[in-house]
Parts: sequence; structure tokens; C-alpha cells
Amino acid sequence: MSSELLVDLSDDPATAQLGQLKLSTIEDQQWPADESTLSKSDTDISQRFDSSSPHLPWDHPFYDIARHQIIEVAGDDNFGRKVIVFNACRMPPQHQLDHHKLLMYLKGTLDQYVESDYTLIYFHHGLTSENKPSLSWLRDAYREFDRKYKKNIKALYIVHPTMFIKTLLILFKPIISFKFGRKINYVSYLSELEDVVKCEQLLIPARVKEYDNKLRASLKPAAQPPMSPPRSPPLPNQVFGVPLALLGERSPDGDAVPVVMRDTIGFLTDQGLEIEGIFRRSANVTLVKEVQLKYNSGAVVNFREIEDVHLAAVILKTFLRELPEPLLTYQLYNDIVNFNSVSSDDQVTAMKMLVESLPEENYTSLRYLVTFLAQVSANSEVNKMTNSNLAVVFGPNLLWGRDNAMSLSAIGPINNFTRTLLDQQHLVFT
Repeated sequence: MSSELLVDLSDDPATAQLGQLKLSTIEDQQWPADESTLSKSDTDISQRFDSSSPHLPWDHPFYDIARHQIIEVAGDDNFGRKVIVFNACRMPPQHQLDHHKLLMYLKGTLDQYVESDYTLIYFHHGLTSENKPSLSWLRDAYREFDRKYKKNIKALYIVHPTMFIKTLLILFKPIISFKFGRKINYVSYLSELEDVVKCEQLLIPARVKEYDNKLRASLKPAAQPPMSPPRSPPLPNQVFGVPLALLGERSPDGDAVPVVMRDTIGFLTDQGLEIEGIFRRSANVTLVKEVQLKYNSGAVVNFREIEDVHLAAVILKTFLRELPEPLLTYQLYNDIVNFNSVSSDDQVTAMKMLVESLPEENYTSLRYLVTFLAQVSANSEVNKMTNSNLAVVFGPNLLWGRDNAMSLSAIGPINNFTRTLLDQQHLVFT
């Protein structure tokens, strides 16, 4: 992967001409002009964004955008940051897509995560002369993303970049800030993404995978990029990626709550309850890997010696995300995704029944976690982590589909279930 630094030329006069630039020598002849421009009142549409429905009804303002699955949320990356995926190949022809609404839909998605560190992954393959938006739309879209959106984006990964996209970024130098430019990374092959995120949790379109295979096949054997490394066999004392039942059997003191959860939650209870933005910040990936290796080697980890609250928070989320089956189990997936259909009067009873149907080790660990999160929320005036904020962070780490990916149609209901669980935990766990 390589990163290109884009110089901030602020109000260079050339900026005003960007909307009229033609890329006639690059891939396609011309981008048509926009039919409309963005205004402040238009951006307020994002306030009506609603991801709480498992399937957006046909009359929902964003139904025509969501049905294409252009934008997806894929849990956390290896740094503990939320991952937002944009698939160019799923964009229909220009006349079938309202690009303005697409931008509002993207903003509505990001609005749920911009207070936390997050990563954008853009799959460029599939952008053609038929479906690509105009240059002036891209210019307005970048300007539409103000500091709120740019502050906590830690990286933008452009997968399978072409000369077209690289030239486009050069043309946009006058309006792209230096800081944002440093966050842009080119990814030539899908295997390179493994340094950032587990590809199995991404909803990578089949067309993108096929294109990646063709790129590999076209290279000489000596120039072949490394394939995604195979999963190594578990170590004798493996902790991450091991079923809760097995961890419980190994526990010397018979505690059903895994040692990683006890260590991180114990430390965070003592040191992290008043840290603003706890669970929203990422951690040094090298330290994360070192701590994971220690646990998997059977070594004792003392977070009080490390004194890094955000590292402990990321380790806790990583442990939950790497469970071979989510804490809330695949069996409850459909019930939880459709939980909104339960009347408000019956939700506590229904939730209690669902939670109590979990295996003992899952139930015990979930209660331990939720009890701690209630303490975090009780300090929300200081740490800014309300139940709603905690649900956005932990929902995707408590439940996901069997394909390991998370569609926007499911993430809203899962987060809502998690929020209700936190709201009613004193009734559910009695």
C-alpha cells in the first residue's frame, strides 16, 4: 500500500474550474454536468436517516438508495475502528440513481460513527462511464463533508486504483487538505487489506473478487503478491478466536467469564469510567497484537502496568469480535434483527426470554459485560458514552451474520436491541 500526500492550496483560483474539467483521455470521454447542486437545506435530509428498520419499506426516503447495497458497515478493523465500505460496482447507471440522495445516505450512515475513529474502504472496480457521478458532484460531495466527518476518519483505502482515480486525486489537490491527503492509501490487491481488516467480514462483491483474481493471474510468478495468510493452528493456550465453552473448561478457577473480559473490564472499571470517548478511540495495532500474543501464549497481562485505557477498550472489543460465534449466538440472530416488531410493552419479557436461552457461558459473560456498560453509561455526563452510543459501538461486536459481514439493513436493529438491553438491564438480568 502506498499513500499520496495531497497539498492544500485552499482558495486557488483553479478550484472554481474543477466542475468544468473533462477527463477525456482517461478511461472515458466525459462526465455530464450535475442537474442540481447541494445546499445547506438539502443536507438536513440526513437528519431523517433511519437505519432502525431491518428492511427499508418501499416508501422510505432512502429505499431506492439502500436497495443497491452500495454502502455497508463491516464491524471493526484491526485497529478497533468502525469500517464503512463503498462499492462502486453496485452503483446503477446514472439515470437510475439519485446521486444527491446517495450522498445524504452516506452522510446518514457516517453520522452514526463520526464521533468515533473510523475507516473508509472504497472498492473502485466497477465504476464506468455509465454509473460514475460528475466531477462537480464529487467536488461538492467533498466540501459537504465538513470537519465533523473528516476529524475522526483515520484512513481511506482505495482498492484496485486505476490511473483514472489517481489522476482525479491530483486534479482535486486544490480542495483536498494536507491532513486528509495523508489518510488516502492505495490497495492493489485484496490480500493487502488483511493488514487493516479481516476480509472475511467484508461484503466484497463477487465482481471485485473476480477482478482481483484476474490481476493476480496476469502477473508473472515472481511478481505475485502474497496471498492472505492461512489461519495458523490454535496455540495450546489460545484465547482469541476460541469458543466460550472451551475457555470455560480451561479456566483454572472455573469462572465462565473469559480472562480477557475480566482483565479489561476490571481495569476499565478502575481507570476508564471517566475517560471521554472511551471505546471510540483506536489503539496502536502493534500493541494490540502484542497483547493478543501474550494472552494466546498463556502469559499474564497487566493493564495497570501498560496504563492505556484505549488499548484495553480495543482488546475487549477485539476479543468479542474474534469469537467464532457471536456472544448473542447465531441462533438468536433472526429474533434480534426482527425485535422491533415486538410491542414495547412486551419487549422486556421477550428480551429476558431470549437472553436466558443463551448457553450458560454466554449468558454469564453477557451479564458481566452489560453490568459494566451500565457503569460506563452512568458516567455519561463525563465520558459522553450514553446507552445509545455504547450500542453503536458494541452492537456489531455482540452479533453478526454467519457470513461474518454486517449489512446496514441489520445493523440498525442490532444496535437498537443492544440499546434496549442496556436500558433495561436491571430488569432483564433479575
